[in-house]
Amino acid sequence: MKYWPVIWKGLPANAMAIFPLMFFKDPKQKNNALLINHEKIHFHQQLELLILPFYFLYLINYVVNLCKYRNHAQAYFNISFEKEAYANELDMNYLKNRRLYSWFKYL
Repeated sequence: MKYWPVIWKGLPANAMAIFPLMFFKDPKQKNNALLINHEKIHFHQQLELLILPFYFLYLINYVVNLCKYRNHAQAYFNISFEKEAYANELDMNYLKNRRLYSWFKYL
């Protein structure tokens, strides 16, 4: 999947995917295959939800988790979209075999 890399030194994370842009905090990260695979998983999630609903569901999932865990890191790592991306980022062939709405099983 093609994307446009953008360097943003003030980014609050190492990388962020906002289709079709992939933001990186450090220019060296543009060559990090693991990080790119993680963000490409988010691209697929965004596209299957027609982009805007992805952000709405992501935010709702985060807020619910924040109320549940009362901790930013726990809330973030328990977002279903992040769970899928982290669980499969090491598998460079994951996106070739990924089924639609695979993030749903991480709810």
